[in-house]
Amino acid sequence: MPDAQAAPVRSPEETPVVPVILSGGSGSRLWPVSRASFPKQLWPLISDKTMLQETALRGTGAGFAPPVIVCNQEHRFLIAEQLREAGIVGARIVLEPVGRNSAPALAAAALLVAEETPNAVLWMMAADSAIARPDRLAAAVSTAVEAARGGRIVTFGMKPTRAETGYGYIEVGHPLDGLAGVHALAAFVEKPDAARAAELVASERYLWNSGMFVFTAETLLEEMQLHAPEVLSAVRRATEGRDTDLDFIRLDPDAFASAPDISIDYAVAEHTHRAAVVPADLGWSDVGSWDALWDISPKDGAGNVSVGDVFLEHTSNCYVRSDGIVTAVTGLADAVVVVTEDAVLVTHRDRAQDVKKVVERLRGAGRHEAVAHNRCYRPWGFYESLIHGDRFQVKRIVVMQNQKLSLQRHYHRAEHWVVVAGVALVTRDAEQVMVRENESIYLPLGCTHRLENPGRIPLTLIEVQSGAYLGEDDIVRIEDVYKRS
Repeated sequence: MPDAQAAPVRSPEETPVVPVILSGGSGSRLWPVSRASFPKQLWPLISDKTMLQETALRGTGAGFAPPVIVCNQEHRFLIAEQLREAGIVGARIVLEPVGRNSAPALAAAALLVAEETPNAVLWMMAADSAIARPDRLAAAVSTAVEAARGGRIVTFGMKPTRAETGYGYIEVGHPLDGLAGVHALAAFVEKPDAARAAELVASERYLWNSGMFVFTAETLLEEMQLHAPEVLSAVRRATEGRDTDLDFIRLDPDAFASAPDISIDYAVAEHTHRAAVVPADLGWSDVGSWDALWDISPKDGAGNVSVGDVFLEHTSNCYVRSDGIVTAVTGLADAVVVVTEDAVLVTHRDRAQDVKKVVERLRGAGRHEAVAHNRCYRPWGFYESLIHGDRFQVKRIVVMQNQKLSLQRHYHRAEHWVVVAGVALVTRDAEQVMVRENESIYLPLGCTHRLENPGRIPLTLIEVQSGAYLGEDDIVRIEDVYKRS
Protein backbone atom coordinates (compact mmCIF):
# COMPACT_ATOMS: atom_id res chain seq x y z
CA MET A 1 0.00 0.00 0.00
CA PRO A 2 1.31 3.47 -0.76
CA ASP A 3 1.86 5.85 2.15
CA ALA A 4 -1.10 8.05 3.01
CA GLN A 5 -0.63 11.57 1.71
CA ALA A 6 -0.46 14.37 4.25
CA ALA A 7 -3.12 17.04 4.04
CA PRO A 8 -1.88 20.00 1.99
CA VAL A 9 -0.69 22.95 4.04
CA ARG A 10 -2.62 26.07 3.11
CA SER A 11 -1.17 29.55 3.20
CA PRO A 12 -2.77 32.02 5.61
CA GLU A 13 -4.52 33.76 2.71
CA GLU A 14 -6.20 30.45 1.77
CA THR A 15 -7.37 29.75 5.31
CA PRO A 16 -11.03 30.64 5.88
CA VAL A 17 -12.12 32.90 8.71
CA VAL A 18 -13.90 30.99 11.48
CA PRO A 19 -16.70 32.95 13.20
CA VAL A 20 -16.78 32.19 16.93
CA ILE A 21 -20.07 33.18 18.55
CA LEU A 22 -20.36 33.37 22.31
CA SER A 23 -23.90 32.76 23.53
CA GLY A 24 -23.61 32.40 27.26
CA GLY A 25 -25.27 35.50 28.69
CA SER A 26 -28.73 35.84 30.22
CA GLY A 27 -29.41 39.47 29.28
CA SER A 28 -31.10 40.27 32.58
CA ARG A 29 -31.37 44.01 31.80
CA LEU A 30 -33.93 43.07 29.13
CA TRP A 31 -36.15 41.25 31.64
CA PRO A 32 -38.98 40.20 31.51
CA VAL A 33 -38.48 39.14 27.88
CA SER A 34 -34.90 37.97 28.35
CA ARG A 35 -34.42 35.39 31.12
CA ALA A 36 -31.83 32.72 31.83
CA SER A 37 -34.03 29.98 30.36
CA PHE A 38 -34.55 31.96 27.12
CA PRO A 39 -32.11 34.89 26.89
CA LYS A 40 -32.18 37.88 24.57
CA GLN A 41 -29.98 36.36 21.85
CA LEU A 42 -32.70 33.79 21.16
CA TRP A 43 -35.40 36.44 20.62
CA PRO A 44 -36.23 38.42 17.44
CA LEU A 45 -35.77 41.86 19.01
CA ILE A 46 -34.58 43.94 16.04
CA SER A 47 -35.89 42.06 12.98
CA ASP A 48 -37.81 38.92 12.09
CA LYS A 49 -34.67 36.90 12.89
CA THR A 50 -33.32 36.20 16.34
CA MET A 51 -30.19 38.02 17.43
CA LEU A 52 -28.25 34.74 17.29
CA GLN A 53 -29.39 34.22 13.70
CA GLU A 54 -28.47 37.78 12.75
CA THR A 55 -25.00 37.27 14.22
CA ALA A 56 -24.43 33.89 12.57
CA LEU A 57 -25.52 35.20 9.17
CA ARG A 58 -22.87 37.96 9.33
CA GLY A 59 -20.21 35.26 9.07
CA THR A 60 -21.46 33.47 5.97
CA GLY A 61 -20.35 33.57 2.36
CA ALA A 62 -17.02 33.29 0.59
CA GLY A 63 -14.04 33.21 2.90
CA PHE A 64 -15.91 32.04 5.99
CA ALA A 65 -15.93 28.58 7.54
CA PRO A 66 -18.94 27.22 9.44
CA PRO A 67 -19.17 28.92 12.85
CA VAL A 68 -18.21 27.66 16.27
CA ILE A 69 -20.93 28.44 18.83
CA VAL A 70 -20.02 28.32 22.52
CA CYS A 71 -23.17 28.21 24.62
CA ASN A 72 -24.92 27.17 27.79
CA GLN A 73 -25.74 23.47 27.56
CA GLU A 74 -29.36 24.19 28.52
CA HIS A 75 -29.84 26.13 25.25
CA ARG A 76 -28.26 23.57 22.92
CA PHE A 77 -31.40 22.36 21.16
CA LEU A 78 -32.84 25.86 20.81
CA ILE A 79 -29.60 27.10 19.26
CA ALA A 80 -29.31 24.11 16.92
CA GLU A 81 -32.88 24.66 15.71
CA GLN A 82 -32.37 28.40 15.20
CA LEU A 83 -29.22 27.76 13.15
CA ARG A 84 -31.12 25.23 11.04
CA GLU A 85 -33.92 27.74 10.44
CA ALA A 86 -31.34 30.34 9.33
CA GLY A 87 -29.73 27.89 6.88
CA ILE A 88 -26.46 27.67 8.82
CA VAL A 89 -24.92 24.23 8.22
CA GLY A 90 -21.83 22.58 9.63
CA ALA A 91 -21.71 24.60 12.84
CA ARG A 92 -19.82 23.19 15.80
CA ILE A 93 -21.79 23.77 19.01
CA VAL A 94 -19.57 23.66 22.10
CA LEU A 95 -21.40 23.22 25.40
CA GLU A 96 -20.17 24.98 28.52
CA PRO A 97 -20.94 22.84 31.58
CA VAL A 98 -20.75 26.01 33.68
CA GLY A 99 -20.40 29.69 32.78
CA ARG A 100 -16.80 30.91 32.98
CA ASN A 101 -16.86 34.18 30.98
CA SER A 102 -15.32 34.85 27.58
CA ALA A 103 -11.65 33.89 28.09
CA PRO A 104 -12.28 30.16 28.78
CA ALA A 105 -14.96 30.05 26.07
CA LEU A 106 -12.59 31.51 23.48
CA ALA A 107 -9.76 29.24 24.61
CA ALA A 108 -11.98 26.21 23.98
CA ALA A 109 -12.87 27.43 20.50
CA ALA A 110 -9.23 28.21 19.65
CA LEU A 111 -8.00 24.82 20.87
CA LEU A 112 -10.61 22.97 18.82
CA VAL A 113 -9.89 24.94 15.65
CA ALA A 114 -6.10 24.71 16.15
CA GLU A 115 -6.26 20.91 16.14
CA GLU A 116 -6.85 21.15 12.39
CA THR A 117 -5.75 24.65 11.36
CA PRO A 118 -3.51 26.52 13.85
CA ASN A 119 -3.22 29.56 11.57
CA ALA A 120 -6.99 29.89 11.09
CA VAL A 121 -8.33 33.37 11.81
CA LEU A 122 -11.06 33.50 14.46
CA TRP A 123 -13.65 36.30 14.42
CA MET A 124 -15.16 36.41 17.89
CA MET A 125 -18.63 37.93 18.28
CA ALA A 126 -21.18 38.08 21.07
CA ALA A 127 -24.49 36.55 19.99
CA ASP A 128 -26.53 39.50 21.26
CA SER A 129 -25.19 42.62 19.53
CA ALA A 130 -26.77 44.63 16.73
CA ILE A 131 -25.13 46.25 13.69
CA ALA A 132 -27.25 48.85 11.90
CA ARG A 133 -24.80 49.36 9.00
CA PRO A 134 -23.86 45.86 7.86
CA ASP A 135 -22.73 47.23 4.47
CA ARG A 136 -19.64 48.62 6.24
CA LEU A 137 -18.86 45.44 8.11
CA ALA A 138 -17.05 43.48 5.39
CA ALA A 139 -14.37 46.16 4.93
CA ALA A 140 -13.76 46.44 8.68
CA VAL A 141 -13.47 42.66 9.07
CA SER A 142 -11.12 42.42 6.07
CA THR A 143 -8.85 45.05 7.61
CA ALA A 144 -8.85 43.23 10.96
CA VAL A 145 -8.15 39.85 9.33
CA GLU A 146 -5.08 41.20 7.57
CA ALA A 147 -3.73 42.51 10.88
CA ALA A 148 -4.57 39.24 12.65
CA ARG A 149 -2.65 37.22 10.06
CA GLY A 150 0.33 39.39 10.95
CA GLY A 151 0.11 38.26 14.58
CA ARG A 152 -2.10 41.00 16.02
CA ILE A 153 -5.01 40.65 18.44
CA VAL A 154 -7.49 43.04 16.92
CA THR A 155 -10.60 44.58 18.42
CA PHE A 156 -13.16 46.89 16.85
CA GLY A 157 -13.67 50.35 18.31
CA MET A 158 -17.09 51.80 17.53
CA LYS A 159 -17.64 55.51 16.93
CA PRO A 160 -19.65 56.87 19.90
CA THR A 161 -22.96 58.56 19.23
CA ARG A 162 -23.52 59.70 22.82
CA ALA A 163 -21.86 59.79 26.25
CA GLU A 164 -22.79 56.20 27.13
CA THR A 165 -22.09 54.97 30.68
CA GLY A 166 -23.03 51.36 29.94
CA TYR A 167 -20.05 50.67 27.62
CA GLY A 168 -16.33 50.38 28.11
CA TYR A 169 -14.08 52.56 25.95
CA ILE A 170 -10.86 52.14 23.96
CA GLU A 171 -8.16 54.78 23.60
CA VAL A 172 -6.88 54.78 20.03
CA GLY A 173 -3.11 54.99 19.57
CA HIS A 174 -0.88 55.69 16.58
CA PRO A 175 -1.48 54.13 13.13
CA LEU A 176 0.40 50.89 12.57
CA ASP A 177 2.90 50.81 9.72
CA GLY A 178 1.86 48.74 6.73
CA LEU A 179 -1.69 48.19 8.03
CA ALA A 180 -4.04 50.81 6.66
CA GLY A 181 -6.97 51.48 8.98
CA VAL A 182 -5.34 49.74 11.98
CA HIS A 183 -4.09 51.55 15.08
CA ALA A 184 -2.24 50.59 18.20
CA LEU A 185 -4.53 50.09 21.17
CA ALA A 186 -3.36 52.58 23.77
CA ALA A 187 -5.65 51.67 26.70
CA PHE A 188 -8.93 50.17 27.82
CA VAL A 189 -11.22 52.34 29.94
CA GLU A 190 -13.79 50.86 32.32
CA LYS A 191 -17.44 51.91 32.10
CA PRO A 192 -17.32 55.58 33.14
CA ASP A 193 -19.72 57.82 35.02
CA ALA A 194 -21.68 60.42 33.04
CA ALA A 195 -19.14 63.23 33.42
CA ARG A 196 -16.19 61.04 32.42
CA ALA A 197 -18.15 59.58 29.48
CA ALA A 198 -18.79 63.09 28.17
CA GLU A 199 -15.04 63.86 28.39
CA LEU A 200 -14.13 60.68 26.52
CA VAL A 201 -16.55 61.34 23.68
CA ALA A 202 -15.48 65.00 23.38
CA SER A 203 -11.79 64.07 23.10
CA GLU A 204 -12.41 62.02 19.90
CA ARG A 205 -9.55 59.69 20.91
CA TYR A 206 -11.89 57.18 22.51
CA LEU A 207 -14.22 54.63 20.94
CA TRP A 208 -16.76 52.25 22.39
CA ASN A 209 -15.34 48.81 23.12
CA SER A 210 -17.47 46.49 20.96
CA GLY A 211 -16.10 43.29 22.49
CA MET A 212 -15.50 41.84 19.00
CA PHE A 213 -12.02 40.40 18.41
CA VAL A 214 -10.09 38.96 15.47
CA PHE A 215 -6.94 36.83 15.89
CA THR A 216 -5.47 33.55 14.73
CA ALA A 217 -5.97 30.53 16.94
CA GLU A 218 -2.21 30.24 17.26
CA THR A 219 -1.77 33.86 18.37
CA LEU A 220 -4.51 33.68 20.99
CA LEU A 221 -3.15 30.46 22.48
CA GLU A 222 0.38 31.88 22.62
CA GLU A 223 -0.85 35.00 24.43
CA MET A 224 -3.02 32.99 26.81
CA GLN A 225 -0.04 30.82 27.68
CA LEU A 226 1.88 34.01 28.46
CA HIS A 227 -0.79 36.01 30.31
CA ALA A 228 -3.44 33.51 31.48
CA PRO A 229 -1.76 30.09 31.72
CA GLU A 230 -4.19 28.83 34.39
CA VAL A 231 -7.11 29.47 32.03
CA LEU A 232 -5.43 27.72 29.12
CA SER A 233 -4.34 24.75 31.23
CA ALA A 234 -7.85 24.10 32.56
CA VAL A 235 -9.52 24.53 29.20
CA ARG A 236 -6.95 22.33 27.47
CA ARG A 237 -7.84 19.53 29.87
CA ALA A 238 -11.53 20.21 29.23
CA THR A 239 -11.14 19.94 25.46
CA GLU A 240 -8.93 16.88 25.65
CA GLY A 241 -11.55 15.20 27.85
CA ARG A 242 -14.47 16.26 25.68
CA ASP A 243 -17.28 14.02 24.58
CA THR A 244 -19.55 14.16 21.54
CA ASP A 245 -23.24 14.21 22.44
CA LEU A 246 -25.44 13.92 19.34
CA ASP A 247 -24.21 16.92 17.30
CA PHE A 248 -22.74 18.75 20.30
CA ILE A 249 -19.25 18.96 21.81
CA ARG A 250 -19.37 18.54 25.59
CA LEU A 251 -16.34 19.88 27.45
CA ASP A 252 -15.13 17.94 30.47
CA PRO A 253 -17.16 19.49 33.32
CA ASP A 254 -14.63 19.20 36.16
CA ALA A 255 -11.74 20.57 34.12
CA PHE A 256 -13.76 23.46 32.69
CA ALA A 257 -15.18 24.37 36.10
CA SER A 258 -11.62 24.76 37.40
CA ALA A 259 -10.89 27.56 34.89
CA PRO A 260 -10.92 31.11 36.32
CA ASP A 261 -14.04 33.15 35.60
CA ILE A 262 -12.49 35.95 33.55
CA SER A 263 -13.14 37.93 30.37
CA ILE A 264 -10.80 37.97 27.38
CA ASP A 265 -10.23 41.69 28.03
CA TYR A 266 -8.85 41.12 31.53
CA ALA A 267 -7.09 37.85 30.73
CA VAL A 268 -5.27 38.86 27.54
CA ALA A 269 -6.27 42.06 25.73
CA GLU A 270 -5.22 44.46 28.51
CA HIS A 271 -1.79 42.80 28.86
CA THR A 272 -0.69 41.77 25.38
CA HIS A 273 1.75 43.85 23.34
CA ARG A 274 0.02 42.64 20.16
CA ALA A 275 -3.24 44.55 20.71
CA ALA A 276 -4.60 46.65 17.86
CA VAL A 277 -7.86 48.43 17.10
CA VAL A 278 -9.82 48.98 13.91
CA PRO A 279 -11.98 52.13 14.25
CA ALA A 280 -15.39 51.59 12.65
CA ASP A 281 -18.78 53.25 12.36
CA LEU A 282 -21.14 50.29 12.05
CA GLY A 283 -24.13 51.50 14.04
CA TRP A 284 -23.18 48.98 16.73
CA SER A 285 -25.13 48.37 19.92
CA ASP A 286 -24.85 45.67 22.54
CA VAL A 287 -28.64 45.95 23.03
CA GLY A 288 -27.90 45.86 26.72
CA SER A 289 -31.03 47.62 27.95
CA TRP A 290 -34.55 48.62 26.93
CA ASP A 291 -33.29 52.16 26.38
CA ALA A 292 -30.64 50.86 23.96
CA LEU A 293 -33.29 48.85 22.12
CA TRP A 294 -35.50 51.97 21.90
CA ASP A 295 -32.53 53.87 20.49
CA ILE A 296 -31.95 51.50 17.54
CA SER A 297 -35.59 50.65 16.73
CA PRO A 298 -37.82 52.38 14.14
CA LYS A 299 -40.11 54.96 15.76
CA ASP A 300 -43.42 56.63 15.00
CA GLY A 301 -43.88 60.39 14.66
CA ALA A 302 -43.96 60.83 18.43
CA GLY A 303 -40.74 58.88 18.96
CA ASN A 304 -42.48 55.76 20.21
CA VAL A 305 -41.52 52.14 19.57
CA SER A 306 -44.50 49.79 19.87
CA VAL A 307 -44.33 46.01 19.50
CA GLY A 308 -47.29 43.66 19.74
CA ASP A 309 -50.90 44.40 20.72
CA VAL A 310 -50.25 48.00 21.83
CA PHE A 311 -52.38 51.18 21.81
CA LEU A 312 -50.83 54.58 22.59
CA GLU A 313 -52.47 57.92 23.40
CA HIS A 314 -50.66 61.19 24.22
CA THR A 315 -47.45 59.20 24.62
CA SER A 316 -43.96 60.18 23.42
CA ASN A 317 -40.48 58.68 23.24
CA CYS A 318 -41.59 55.41 24.85
CA TYR A 319 -40.79 51.77 24.24
CA VAL A 320 -43.96 49.70 24.68
CA ARG A 321 -44.02 45.96 24.02
CA SER A 322 -46.68 43.34 24.66
CA ASP A 323 -46.04 39.63 24.17
CA GLY A 324 -49.39 38.82 25.76
CA ILE A 325 -52.51 40.83 26.54
CA VAL A 326 -53.58 44.11 24.93
CA THR A 327 -51.56 46.96 26.42
CA ALA A 328 -52.72 50.60 26.43
CA VAL A 329 -50.48 53.50 27.48
CA THR A 330 -51.58 57.11 27.84
CA GLY A 331 -49.92 60.29 29.06
CA LEU A 332 -46.37 58.92 29.44
CA ALA A 333 -43.07 60.19 28.09
CA ASP A 334 -39.64 58.54 28.03
CA ALA A 335 -40.96 55.32 29.58
CA VAL A 336 -40.49 51.60 29.01
CA VAL A 337 -43.51 49.32 29.34
CA VAL A 338 -43.02 45.59 28.69
CA VAL A 339 -45.79 43.02 29.16
CA THR A 340 -45.36 39.25 28.99
CA GLU A 341 -47.75 36.48 29.98
CA ASP A 342 -46.49 36.41 33.57
CA ALA A 343 -44.76 39.73 34.27
CA VAL A 344 -44.97 43.49 33.64
CA LEU A 345 -42.11 46.00 33.67
CA VAL A 346 -42.60 49.78 33.84
CA THR A 347 -39.58 52.06 34.14
CA HIS A 348 -38.27 55.43 33.02
CA ARG A 349 -35.87 55.03 30.11
CA ASP A 350 -33.14 56.78 32.12
CA ARG A 351 -33.35 53.98 34.72
CA ALA A 352 -33.31 51.09 32.26
CA GLN A 353 -29.98 49.85 33.64
CA ASP A 354 -31.69 49.27 37.02
CA VAL A 355 -33.77 46.40 35.62
CA LYS A 356 -30.87 44.11 36.51
CA LYS A 357 -31.33 45.08 40.17
CA VAL A 358 -35.01 44.11 39.99
CA VAL A 359 -34.04 40.69 38.64
CA GLU A 360 -31.57 40.26 41.50
CA ARG A 361 -34.34 41.04 44.00
CA LEU A 362 -36.65 38.53 42.33
CA ARG A 363 -33.92 35.91 42.52
CA GLY A 364 -33.41 36.68 46.18
CA ALA A 365 -37.12 36.19 46.77
CA GLY A 366 -37.00 32.80 45.06
CA ARG A 367 -39.33 33.88 42.24
CA HIS A 368 -39.13 31.64 39.19
CA GLU A 369 -40.08 34.64 37.02
CA ALA A 370 -36.51 35.89 37.50
CA VAL A 371 -35.05 33.08 35.42
CA ALA A 372 -37.79 31.24 33.52
CA HIS A 373 -40.79 32.01 31.35
CA ASN A 374 -44.18 30.44 31.72
CA ARG A 375 -43.49 28.70 28.41
CA CYS A 376 -40.58 26.29 28.81
CA TYR A 377 -38.87 24.94 25.69
CA ARG A 378 -37.59 21.40 25.47
CA PRO A 379 -35.85 19.54 22.62
CA TRP A 380 -39.15 17.86 21.74
CA GLY A 381 -41.30 21.05 21.82
CA PHE A 382 -42.59 23.08 24.77
CA TYR A 383 -45.02 23.20 27.68
CA GLU A 384 -46.71 26.03 29.55
CA SER A 385 -48.69 26.19 32.75
CA LEU A 386 -52.33 27.28 32.37
CA ILE A 387 -53.65 26.87 35.92
CA HIS A 388 -51.77 26.14 39.15
CA GLY A 389 -53.80 25.29 42.24
CA ASP A 390 -53.54 23.39 45.51
CA ARG A 391 -52.49 19.81 44.61
CA PHE A 392 -53.29 20.23 40.91
CA GLN A 393 -51.86 21.89 37.79
CA VAL A 394 -53.05 22.19 34.18
CA LYS A 395 -50.52 22.46 31.34
CA ARG A 396 -50.53 22.71 27.59
CA ILE A 397 -47.94 20.42 25.98
CA VAL A 398 -46.87 20.65 22.33
CA VAL A 399 -44.71 17.87 20.85
CA MET A 400 -43.22 18.40 17.40
CA GLN A 401 -43.40 15.82 14.62
CA ASN A 402 -41.39 12.60 15.18
CA GLN A 403 -40.28 13.71 18.65
CA LYS A 404 -40.73 11.95 21.97
CA LEU A 405 -40.41 12.70 25.66
CA SER A 406 -38.24 10.60 27.92
CA LEU A 407 -39.44 7.31 29.33
CA GLN A 408 -40.14 8.38 32.91
CA ARG A 409 -42.15 8.07 36.08
CA HIS A 410 -43.17 10.30 39.00
CA TYR A 411 -43.19 9.63 42.73
CA HIS A 412 -45.74 12.27 43.76
CA ARG A 413 -48.21 12.89 40.95
CA ALA A 414 -50.62 11.24 38.56
CA GLU A 415 -51.43 12.67 35.13
CA HIS A 416 -54.40 12.80 32.80
CA TRP A 417 -53.73 13.63 29.12
CA VAL A 418 -56.38 14.95 26.71
CA VAL A 419 -55.35 15.22 23.05
CA VAL A 420 -56.74 18.33 21.33
CA ALA A 421 -54.72 18.25 18.08
CA GLY A 422 -52.72 15.53 16.36
CA VAL A 423 -52.19 12.00 17.56
CA ALA A 424 -50.23 10.64 20.53
CA LEU A 425 -48.48 7.32 20.96
CA VAL A 426 -48.44 6.68 24.70
CA THR A 427 -46.37 4.10 26.50
CA ARG A 428 -47.96 3.15 29.84
CA ASP A 429 -46.03 0.44 31.65
CA ALA A 430 -46.14 -2.63 29.36
CA GLU A 431 -48.76 -1.30 26.90
CA GLN A 432 -48.73 1.19 24.02
CA VAL A 433 -51.89 3.16 23.29
CA MET A 434 -52.71 5.42 20.32
CA VAL A 435 -54.65 8.46 21.57
CA ARG A 436 -56.38 10.66 18.99
CA GLU A 437 -58.09 14.06 19.07
CA ASN A 438 -60.78 14.37 21.77
CA GLU A 439 -59.55 11.18 23.45
CA SER A 440 -57.78 10.91 26.79
CA ILE A 441 -55.62 8.57 28.87
CA TYR A 442 -54.90 8.32 32.61
CA LEU A 443 -51.38 7.75 33.98
CA PRO A 444 -51.52 6.62 37.62
CA LEU A 445 -48.87 7.66 40.14
CA GLY A 446 -45.68 5.65 39.72
CA CYS A 447 -46.39 4.17 36.31
CA THR A 448 -43.66 4.18 33.67
CA HIS A 449 -44.78 6.28 30.71
CA ARG A 450 -43.70 8.08 27.56
CA LEU A 451 -45.39 10.46 25.12
CA GLU A 452 -44.43 10.64 21.45
CA ASN A 453 -45.77 12.19 18.27
CA PRO A 454 -45.78 9.76 15.32
CA GLY A 455 -47.87 12.11 13.16
CA ARG A 456 -47.17 14.79 10.57
CA ILE A 457 -48.49 17.78 12.53
CA PRO A 458 -47.59 19.05 16.01
CA LEU A 459 -49.27 17.15 18.84
CA THR A 460 -51.11 19.36 21.34
CA LEU A 461 -52.55 18.01 24.56
CA ILE A 462 -53.84 19.27 27.88
CA GLU A 463 -52.20 17.68 30.91
CA VAL A 464 -53.90 17.67 34.29
CA GLN A 465 -51.52 16.83 37.14
CA SER A 466 -52.69 15.93 40.62
CA GLY A 467 -50.70 15.02 43.68
CA ALA A 468 -48.87 16.18 46.76
CA TYR A 469 -45.90 17.64 44.85
CA LEU A 470 -45.96 18.98 41.29
CA GLY A 471 -42.39 20.26 40.78
CA GLU A 472 -40.49 19.59 37.55
CA ASP A 473 -37.79 17.80 39.51
CA ASP A 474 -40.21 14.94 40.24
CA ILE A 475 -39.12 13.20 37.04
CA VAL A 476 -37.15 9.96 37.05
CA ARG A 477 -35.82 9.50 33.51
CA ILE A 478 -35.36 5.85 32.56
CA GLU A 479 -34.49 6.40 28.89
CA ASP A 480 -33.99 9.61 26.93
CA VAL A 481 -33.04 10.10 23.27
CA TYR A 482 -31.69 13.56 24.12
CA LYS A 483 -29.23 12.18 26.70
CA ARG A 484 -30.51 14.27 29.59
CA SER A 485 -29.87 12.98 33.10
